[in-house]
Amino acid sequence: MSVWALPGMPEVRPGDDLAVLIREAVAADGYPLVDGDILVVTSKIVSKAEGRVVRADDREAAITAETVRIVATRERAGGGITRIVQNRLGIVGAAAGVDASNTAEGTVLLLPLDPDASARTLAAELRRDAKVGVIVSDTLGRPWRDGQTDVAIGAAGVRVFDELHGEVDSAGRPLIVTRPCVADELAAAGDLVKGKLSGCPVAIVRGMGRLVGPLDLPGAATIVRAPEKDMFRLGADEAHRAGYDEGFAAGRAAARGEDRR
Repeated sequence: MSVWALPGMPEVRPGDDLAVLIREAVAADGYPLVDGDILVVTSKIVSKAEGRVVRADDREAAITAETVRIVATRERAGGGITRIVQNRLGIVGAAAGVDASNTAEGTVLLLPLDPDASARTLAAELRRDAKVGVIVSDTLGRPWRDGQTDVAIGAAGVRVFDELHGEVDSAGRPLIVTRPCVADELAAAGDLVKGKLSGCPVAIVRGMGRLVGPLDLPGAATIVRAPEKDMFRLGADEAHRAGYDEGFAAGRAAARGEDRR
């Protein structure tokens, strides 16, 4: 497998055709796309092309507008509050994916409205040259681990999971729950060569053609775990507070002779 950043991408502006810009950059790079290539595209340029740049003198207001559920909040040592929330795409992360970096003063970038649809549109256009897959990536933190990594928030023409259920290991034991999220692994691999400051928002992965398939394969939305299946739906402080409030209300109801079961 080889992974390289695509040089020569210009600054993306609202209304730009990403397929055209990528095709021109590929031509200038001198390495044509081939069947089985997978392009990892930073969500930031997808948002810019789709006009997801909004005026927001107060970034916190933009975060609130994109939030559907608060998971945890913490006061920062230097002031302000960090919010871990579920955004309208179902993704749980800091600041609902609202990005104030590399944007004009007084504006913020929102995530694409439908990253899977964005990936399908881009993949369909690029498949005029070769049968490629597309991953739209964004940066997230992880529970229990410091730092961030890129993950897939959109996918088209790429298998997002390597379904190994039913296979056997080297000792002959059946695999029960082994299901690598290869879309996230591809996104992280792309981030290694794209970086955050290089001005190269697109990476090309070659050698993983076994993962490339029809454009109607399930997208990255299927990676998001439903809240009711999430064992860690709330931060520890929030879960304690919710349990305390529920128990306090039940105790008061019992004292009044009410059945609150």
